[in-house]
Amino acid sequence: MFTKHFSGQLASYIDGELAQRKVQQAELHLGQCARCRTECEQVRYGMAVLEHLPLVEAPEGAWASIEAAFQQSRSRTTATTGRWRLAFAATVVLVLAGVAYWAGVHQSGMRWEIVRLAGSPIVGAKQIREAGRVGAGEWIETDSRSRAAVKVGEIGSVEVGPNTRVRVVAMRPDEHRLALLRGEIRARIYAPPRLFFVDTASGTAVDLGCEYELKTDEDGFGMLRVTKGWVSFQWKGLESLVPAGASCRTRPHVGPGIPYFDDASENLKQALESFAFEKGGNETLSIVLTESRARDTLTLWHLLSRVEVGDRERVYDRIAALTPVPDGVSREQALKLNPETLKRWKEELSWTW
Repeated sequence: MFTKHFSGQLASYIDGELAQRKVQQAELHLGQCARCRTECEQVRYGMAVLEHLPLVEAPEGAWASIEAAFQQSRSRTTATTGRWRLAFAATVVLVLAGVAYWAGVHQSGMRWEIVRLAGSPIVGAKQIREAGRVGAGEWIETDSRSRAAVKVGEIGSVEVGPNTRVRVVAMRPDEHRLALLRGEIRARIYAPPRLFFVDTASGTAVDLGCEYELKTDEDGFGMLRVTKGWVSFQWKGLESLVPAGASCRTRPHVGPGIPYFDDASENLKQALESFAFEKGGNETLSIVLTESRARDTLTLWHLLSRVEVGDRERVYDRIAALTPVPDGVSREQALKLNPETLKRWKEELSWTW
């Protein structure tokens, strides 16, 4: 578990060299730690710059300056000075690369690529025959026989399913946002957390580095299913954290429900939906508690803050019976919904998720 900053393991995380359990913990930590998230974004941005920087011929003057700098550094007797000059040179290269990359992106008009997968998708009023581009403010529409794929800048892609209407809201470096009016999309995002957002009538899916499916109707009845990483599903201060292998329903005027793993029992799923959206009482809560496994502490942890005050003890006791309560998590503070206590408990419980 990453209880401290993990700058030393950022390279291994980005290169996919960590074990799956450590990847999950790293993604959870990134979703909560601004410092590590910023460092990760900087590293990923540098990699993106190098991958997309066009090859150009350097002016002769630049090579002469570089050679002179190396000759000068050789004359220095201390290793410290040499390392400083190397770091300075690397910084200059990255700055120049960043400027070139920024200019290339902005000269393109900030329009995302869209490719027809089937049928006749429409962007604005134009039909996409093979490929095209879509800009901020434009709608993408498909009928029952149409599908399309959108390249979301340099951070991933979104497949637009049949009978879907979705609008591009923002395409800035710090925010890539869609608004899904109806239908279904499949997002694959390979970027630092909280750069990609999808708004629906009853919640916003906030990417934490993931792959997921999201569908909704115009009223806001919908479903989020995560297949990789994590998604934060939010609505008016309410948040549901959904990891890989789990789903979360959403309803108009209510927002996201309580997430559950797809392999949970059908009895638990039905009782949970009744409890979350139909004001189910003690009987449905009892079913959820009885049907829960150790892995279903994902559901119970969310449930703790959504039940009536008098029912919190029942939820707490069930979690404690399924998995040991870690040091630093007191019963008193958990029942008071102390934010730091709940955060600490979630970090420990997530090992079983």
